[in-house]
Amino acid sequence: MYTLKQAERAMRALKNEEKIPIFQNFFKTGKGEYGEGDVFLGLAVPQTRSVAKEFSGLGFKDIKKLLHSKYHEERLCALLMLVHRFEKGSQNQQKEICDFYITQAKYVNNWDLVDLSADKIMGVYLLDRKKTILTTFAKSENLWERRISIIATYAFIKRGQFQETIRIAKILLQDKHDLIHKAVGWMLREVGKRELSVMEKFLQQHYKKMPRTMLRYAIEKLSEQKRQAYLKSKV
Repeated sequence: MYTLKQAERAMRALKNEEKIPIFQNFFKTGKGEYGEGDVFLGLAVPQTRSVAKEFSGLGFKDIKKLLHSKYHEERLCALLMLVHRFEKGSQNQQKEICDFYITQAKYVNNWDLVDLSADKIMGVYLLDRKKTILTTFAKSENLWERRISIIATYAFIKRGQFQETIRIAKILLQDKHDLIHKAVGWMLREVGKRELSVMEKFLQQHYKKMPRTMLRYAIEKLSEQKRQAYLKSKV
């Protein structure tokens, strides 16, 4: 049976010193930036996935310790373990994993950690359940909980359910953070890929109030003529 120490050793054996400064810059770890103080090992995502798959049988106690790691990739590894277990789990196991994810959300503390886990755990679990936790997260002071609230709705979008994405997008419409603007715009764009009329109805009602980045992300796949019409009308 694998241990936490073995998982940590496997991660650290893959450490790449050359990539660390690149990741520190990419994930904005400078003073006052959203990833301030984050520490990296320099692993590529496929490497982290490989370790997560190998050690996904670790107990919740050990996964929690890994999720609390100062190393970005070890936190990602813990989340990928949870996703792997969630996908194979019973309803009771999925509930346990989702509840755990919600209580530990403050450690899902960079955009890639959110984007690789929120829809696959919270989103899928909430498909046929009450979604009040998404409202709570959307109104949170914590940046990452707010991002989780909209990214989790990707699970609904993939199944042709758009109402929740639109509802959360309205709550986040005046959010001040660029990472929320990008996430909301991305999810609206995904809605538009599947049901353009739903996205355009939202845009027609709200585009003048939308942050420009949010709007740009949302309209990225529209025709040049439509994109320019929205952008020029917003000025």
